[in-house]
Amino acid sequence: MIQNDTIIALATPSGAGAIAVIRISGSLAISLVSEHFKSVTNKKLKEQKSHTIHLGHLMDGEMVLDEVLVSIFKNPHSYTGEDVIEISCHGSPYIQQQIIQLFLRKGCRMASAGEFTMRAFLNGKMDLSQAEAVADLIASDSAAAHQIAMQQMRGGFSTTINDLRQELLNFASLIELELDFSGEDVEFADRRQFNLLLQKITKVLKDLIDSFALGNVIKNGIPIAIVGEPNVGKSTLLNAILNEERAIVSDIPGTTRDTVEDQIAIGGVNFRFIDTAGLRDTSDKVEQIGIARAFEKIEQAQLVIYLFEAAKNKDAEINTLREKYKDKNILLIANKIDEVDEEHIASLQNKYAKIQFISAKTGLGIEDLKQTLLSLSNAGSLGKNDTIVTNNRHYDALLKALEAIQKVKEGMDMELSSDLMAIDIREALFHLGEITGSVSTDDLLGNIFSNFCIGK
Repeated sequence: MIQNDTIIALATPSGAGAIAVIRISGSLAISLVSEHFKSVTNKKLKEQKSHTIHLGHLMDGEMVLDEVLVSIFKNPHSYTGEDVIEISCHGSPYIQQQIIQLFLRKGCRMASAGEFTMRAFLNGKMDLSQAEAVADLIASDSAAAHQIAMQQMRGGFSTTINDLRQELLNFASLIELELDFSGEDVEFADRRQFNLLLQKITKVLKDLIDSFALGNVIKNGIPIAIVGEPNVGKSTLLNAILNEERAIVSDIPGTTRDTVEDQIAIGGVNFRFIDTAGLRDTSDKVEQIGIARAFEKIEQAQLVIYLFEAAKNKDAEINTLREKYKDKNILLIANKIDEVDEEHIASLQNKYAKIQFISAKTGLGIEDLKQTLLSLSNAGSLGKNDTIVTNNRHYDALLKALEAIQKVKEGMDMELSSDLMAIDIREALFHLGEITGSVSTDDLLGNIFSNFCIGK
């Protein structure tokens, strides 16, 4: 990986805007910009302190390209750990290109995707999981996703993994030491203490692995399928939740023939609602396709809303759905409660636990429904400052580390020799190291940082 050259990229979105920021990193960053920067107070840029901002004109020979602000960050106290210059110019695409082309001619190279953050990782400014959290932070579109990314970028996840790895490494060193004295039958590692450590590591790894289910849906939006018979108000409910006319509403049965999806943030958590075709027997081939897709969405959803008219008895349909999808969280919602009396509502409450009552048409009960959905999402876990895993790569490494730890535990129980246990301990250390980048390859880094945006 080339790290001794100087790279440049637009750090703000492309296109016209009030301002644009162009970032330069590398050993020549300050000297190159200094040659083409004319300060309004005649300061020499190379002589200025780190973390200072200077107003002046950027020159290409005798031609003024723009009036700019230049920010200086000297190594190692910069994002990348190298000398970094950030040029804040006017947001004209023409000006942006003129400035970038000027420094490309002077010896800079266009940065590849994620290269600034890769340099930050390679220069020890952050570990690999923190670097990946940068991308998650940029992509976050809800308060929950933002909170998780910030927690990881600040090193919460890294600290947990590094602490586990260090404790395991200490015992691994003692096990390896025993191998050096294998002929003398000595034991340096306390097996009882080691057993307690393995129990602790197993619990932490299992908790992290279990958190992935929540982290994944928060990162990508919690999918909720709205199902029920035709004309029970599924599309009206979707529109009421979104507070816009997203789905077509009609008295004609079978209006919704395909899935309609949209998402909204509730309490800082993104929910992805899926309005499905009405469930019924039909000879209409197009509607049959829509119903088949409805069942597919039920399989994919984390939560299923079964909507029915409060005035109608749907015991058979509800029991069938619950029997078919025993592993699904099914929320029963009685719609059109404005058409029934309180006595009927009370009878439904006695019959079904945790049933919700709404009138999708008038909006009655919609806010209560939103709070119920938020509580069912388990997003309250975020308030406990627990570490939540959102990254597929981390999840895979945790699974492999747990498998290796379980092999070590089995070896302990079977009183296997130290050399055999050492193999599994090294494997567990390897997979834990993969998460933070203590163990990495060029291919792995290239794959991770290629998913970043240019300029970051």
